[in-house]
Amino acid sequence: MRKQLFTALLALAPAIPLLAQYRSENLFYMTDNPVSFESFRQHAPQISIVAPQVFFMSKTGVLSGILDPRVLAIAKANQVKVEPLIVNKGFTADLLHQVVTSPTARKRAIGMMLLIARQYGLDGWQFDMEGLNIQDRDNFTSFFKETADSLHAHNLQLSAALVHTVENMGGTSAYLDFLFENWRAGYDFKALGQAGDFISIMSYDQHTHRTTPGPVAGVDWVERILHYLLAEGVAPEKISMGIPSYSDYWYTDYTEEKGGFSTGRQIPYPEVQYLLGKFNAQPAWNAKAGCSYAVWDNDGVFEYLYIEDARSLKPKLELLDKYKLRGISVWALGREDPASWEVLGQMTKRN
Repeated sequence: MRKQLFTALLALAPAIPLLAQYRSENLFYMTDNPVSFESFRQHAPQISIVAPQVFFMSKTGVLSGILDPRVLAIAKANQVKVEPLIVNKGFTADLLHQVVTSPTARKRAIGMMLLIARQYGLDGWQFDMEGLNIQDRDNFTSFFKETADSLHAHNLQLSAALVHTVENMGGTSAYLDFLFENWRAGYDFKALGQAGDFISIMSYDQHTHRTTPGPVAGVDWVERILHYLLAEGVAPEKISMGIPSYSDYWYTDYTEEKGGFSTGRQIPYPEVQYLLGKFNAQPAWNAKAGCSYAVWDNDGVFEYLYIEDARSLKPKLELLDKYKLRGISVWALGREDPASWEVLGQMTKRN
């Protein structure tokens, strides 16, 4: 029944002619909502790999989730590889610790990856396991190597989405020390790059709701991350550079529990345009970071917006040629500036 349904959907999938071959490998993450699906449907010819975020791993290594058969059909029609994410739900550190330290859970998870890949006809998987503590570094590396060996034996790819870092040490504040020990230092970049097919470095979230306002992924900061990875011995052809399609908005909020506080959130490009219009704000260009930003007065309180759009995409894509990287990994479909697709096509086609 599943095979018959897939065949029927494939026949209905849009027969979009493939564009020119691309020098870079364009991986796009996909979330489970109509906007993300529609973006994939419209732009599949410019995508090399689609990575849906729909599978989650429990503390015992059990995988749960479901793939939309329409995604599989559109991918097949456009020669797009399908390599879903495996996520420790909520990026829970304790859950991840229990899996990577349990040989039984690791074996169970690998077995389920193979079964699900066969069920859906997948091309591979990507680990998106975050909240990894520094003390679980060796166990995580071993789990990844075991998985890579098993998947490669069945002609499946394995990659890893890894949290960024710019140095192998703590930072200049308690906050940076926390990030290093609980989010960054658990990844052995060189070993993971060698064992897997590639790594998608999350070179975004330079600033978040936990920080002061600032760029989502300043091009100068992204380049620092690339310098670090290359110095650590990660081969450039194994690096897929993370690119954000979202912007960040900082504002004040209030709850009874916390009182008044400053916070921020990721927003899609249509909301960027809405806020700029609502507050009659004019963006300015930050040449160092390679992005635009806007500040406005909301009844006496300043609000901040750092924008990722077609213009900010260009200097990031220039790093691909400069460092001869494998390609890009974009989070996430449906949040982008529509003009970004034209920029991507212009800058990543073969000459």
